[in-house]
Amino acid sequence: MAQVTLKGNPIPLAGEMPTVGSKAPDFKLIKQDLSEVTLSSFSGKVKILVAVPSLDTSVCAIETKKFNDKAAQETEIVTLVISGDLPFAMKRFCSTEGINSPNLITVSQFRDFSFSKPYGVHMSGGPLAGLAARAVFVLDKADVVRYVELVPEIGQEPNYDTVIAEAKKLV
Repeated sequence: MAQVTLKGNPIPLAGEMPTVGSKAPDFKLIKQDLSEVTLSSFSGKVKILVAVPSLDTSVCAIETKKFNDKAAQETEIVTLVISGDLPFAMKRFCSTEGINSPNLITVSQFRDFSFSKPYGVHMSGGPLAGLAARAVFVLDKADVVRYVELVPEIGQEPNYDTVIAEAKKLV
């Protein structure tokens, strides 16, 4: 079991992260319009899966905006920003921040944890228990994991340039 830190305090994670070269686990997530999406909803596209605790935090907001700026113009890549937020809050956030690219989609795991647990980013303890730790997964068109980054401190941002470069290699 992996762990991350929150302001230096250890936070345990439930589940096992998929390894590079493994088939990505399926998931069910909820879009802003309350419709369900699964991994197969994005079949044939390179996928960047961005796990964040909540769009209502400063680092998650910055991360979502940066991925919108850096990845959303890539038509062969879909970026899913996955949080524990309610779809209504995601919609408000995207509207306020001008995030409206069809290639960056905010999705919620509020109904179940079919993303965070199989992807090994489910915080099982600490003040944010039940939310996803900050991590990024790049999947190829066949849903094989090609890049994994678990951000060690929840208050830090991922390596955007590396993530985008890895995804662009797969287009």
